Amino acid sequence: MAAATSSSPISFTAKPSSKSPLPISRFSLPFSLTPQKPSSRLHRPLSISAVLNSPVNVNVASPEKKTEKNKTFISRYAPDEPRKGADILVEALERQGVETVFAYPGGASMEIHQALTRSSTIRNVLPRHEQGGVFAAEGYARSSGKPGICIATSGPGATNLVSGLADAMLDSVPLVAITGQVPRRMIGTDAFQETPIVEVTRSITKHNYLVMDVDDIPRIVQEAFFLATSGRPGPVLVDVPKDIQQQLAIPNWDQPMRLPGYMSRLPQPPEVSQLRQIVRLISESKRPVLYVGGGSLNSSEELGRFVELTGIPVASTLMGLGSYPCNDELSLQMLGMHGTVYANYAVEHSDLLLAFGVRFDDRVTGKLEAFASRAKIVHIDIDSAEIGKNKTPHVSVCGDVKLALQGMNKILENRAEELKLDFGVWRSELSEQKQKFPLSFKTFGEAIPPQYAIQVLDELTDGKAIISTGVGQHQMWAAQFYKYRKPRQWLSSSGLGAMGFGLPAAIGASVANPDAIVVDIDGDGSFIMNVQELATIRVENLPVKILLLNNQHLGMVMQWEDRFYKANRAHTYLGDPARESEIFPNMLQFAGACGIPAARVTKKEELREAIQTMLDTPGPYLLDVICPHQEHVLPMIPSGGTFKDVITEGDGRTKY
Repeated sequence: MAAATSSSPISFTAKPSSKSPLPISRFSLPFSLTPQKPSSRLHRPLSISAVLNSPVNVNVASPEKKTEKNKTFISRYAPDEPRKGADILVEALERQGVETVFAYPGGASMEIHQALTRSSTIRNVLPRHEQGGVFAAEGYARSSGKPGICIATSGPGATNLVSGLADAMLDSVPLVAITGQVPRRMIGTDAFQETPIVEVTRSITKHNYLVMDVDDIPRIVQEAFFLATSGRPGPVLVDVPKDIQQQLAIPNWDQPMRLPGYMSRLPQPPEVSQLRQIVRLISESKRPVLYVGGGSLNSSEELGRFVELTGIPVASTLMGLGSYPCNDELSLQMLGMHGTVYANYAVEHSDLLLAFGVRFDDRVTGKLEAFASRAKIVHIDIDSAEIGKNKTPHVSVCGDVKLALQGMNKILENRAEELKLDFGVWRSELSEQKQKFPLSFKTFGEAIPPQYAIQVLDELTDGKAIISTGVGQHQMWAAQFYKYRKPRQWLSSSGLGAMGFGLPAAIGASVANPDAIVVDIDGDGSFIMNVQELATIRVENLPVKILLLNNQHLGMVMQWEDRFYKANRAHTYLGDPARESEIFPNMLQFAGACGIPAARVTKKEELREAIQTMLDTPGPYLLDVICPHQEHVLPMIPSGGTFKDVITEGDGRTKY
């Protein structure tokens, strides 16, 4: 889905309580007192929503109507019983159906944690770092489709959430982040652990709030969940000063949401005439190809039916993996910089590109002018800011991909006899490309090819595991060699490329899917960035499996060094230079320190049994797979290149 560069132009005007006047400060207040015009260059407009993308029970047409959830909710407080703001906040989360939060306490959020201990329905999974908490909340959201919730204290606790918020913004992940803040009277005074987190995160959240009145908490929480989950999902931050958390109040749960601008700009369902035009283009084409992204994850059933009716082959972005089964004969798997040759060939030679829920990212397109240069382009996306941003479409629909597919499927079903779509010749041409340029790898002696390790994992789990990754070579190999059957099996920091994502994301996925096999395919560089979360895995007894592809290097940067910098190593070796023959650090000892069983495998012939043992061992397990550092991720289209520049041969054993 679409990339985001800024927060919404909705302005939240905070009204200071007359009981707690704010001091005049040399700092600007971290909330807007006057509406500001959004910058067209930087801001991602909020005219991005068509319908709800997740099961939040809010009536779009009548936001003021109470939800069924609220009608049947039984509070532990009497209706007229005063309670702390923190308890109102926690009950507001309960009323949204929240069952799990990832929260790390601190001085400014203690009241919230005290209130959480009084909740009988919300479980807190305690991360060992706030970044681990926000990535875990993302893993929860990505794997379940429900919003993820993380909580942190003020100052450094809040700023530790920044990478996760940016990641959720770029990958359109529904997230509600709650932060403690210094008391209102201290805002702007450089108080201990004070940061203006609303200002810090303004450009990397869909919207954010500074709560200045305890009576606003019920409305703000309802709005936060609605904004995070409606239309194009994204992160929303709610900053709650400590005195608000401590203030006694009687909540009004019947407050309407105040989002008139946002609601008025929700795109309508697609026009039938637009969908008929797309069907006409399909009937006139000879070489159509589907280009599907993260915006199609909620529409996999409709997408499958569309492909069944048309016979059009499917290429997926990194975000879209699993929206169409990767093991199906019509799947071209991933396209782009490290996509398959045949997926990129299909786009290069297509005469019609059906771009559904995508944003024409640079890692997909390479040189924009040359991307799909022979094709008519149909672009369907829920975010109006993405239509025509990078590539001008011939036909565009701003709306929900799910509704558009449902409408087109109905037209196709009604006109099947008349249309008689047949792209057999085109599919045969692509099948030849599949035979000619399959994904492959070489084996050198007893060394374990990392691609082979992922291939074996795919076989032993029958492609049904939920896979999280860090960022780098292992991420690309996991995208290429694991065949995702369903959406939400693949969890990866795609737009931001945040190392350290894999382990905490696996925690969130395991919490959301307790019966699923969850495997963090990680690299040694990414893994060590949030290695402290092993403690969370052990304490929560989560059955997270860690397949660590350990090559002692920062692999992807090293690959670029090999290809473009004459293999000059510029701080990409992660081992101990004084003991190059040893594996450093010893990852098994990290696992051992947290009471997690672990093993190391160095020979290809021993790998299958080692992976099977990992899968069969109850609870968490770490398998340290030692791989040669010379391996390169192929195919590769250099940044800014075209299909003609594709690299299919070579590795670090060759000089360039």
